[in-house]
Amino acid sequence: MGLTLALAKLDEAEIGAAHEICVANPDFWRRSGDFDPDDVPRSGVEQMLREPFEDPNREVVFARDESGRIVGFAELLLEHPRTGHPWIGLLVIDGRLRRQGHGRAFVAALEARFCGADLRLAALESNPDALAFWTALGYEEIYRAPDIEKGRPSIVMHKDLQSCKRDL
Repeated sequence: MGLTLALAKLDEAEIGAAHEICVANPDFWRRSGDFDPDDVPRSGVEQMLREPFEDPNREVVFARDESGRIVGFAELLLEHPRTGHPWIGLLVIDGRLRRQGHGRAFVAALEARFCGADLRLAALESNPDALAFWTALGYEEIYRAPDIEKGRPSIVMHKDLQSCKRDL
């Protein structure tokens, strides 16, 4: 499955697609507590997506399938201020497309982008589905700590991409 990644422009179409993707993931929002899973506000999704634009070290990328449809988005931290490692801060796939390989393909595209790095992320302890997903993709727990923004118990994971091969 081929996906293409593009930096967010945050036009109305992208914001609308991101809102639909968020609405289609009530279990994620129930576990994270970021949104009411029964009433995900469009304005809240837009604010969440716009926050990284204020920091040149953060990006929002959208994943599109072969037809151009947005199937997910991710927030990236290009270089952690303390460790220098890139982080996947958030990755959300359209809940209506679960178990079709989109998440795996999105992560593969992100890994190709960060080839040569030690890519990190934090999965909420309250989200066993996320933990199983990242573990199946070869990410390993390195420590547990509360997340910085809200203090939620989290599992910090990494995948060493030092030996991956970049496409020439």
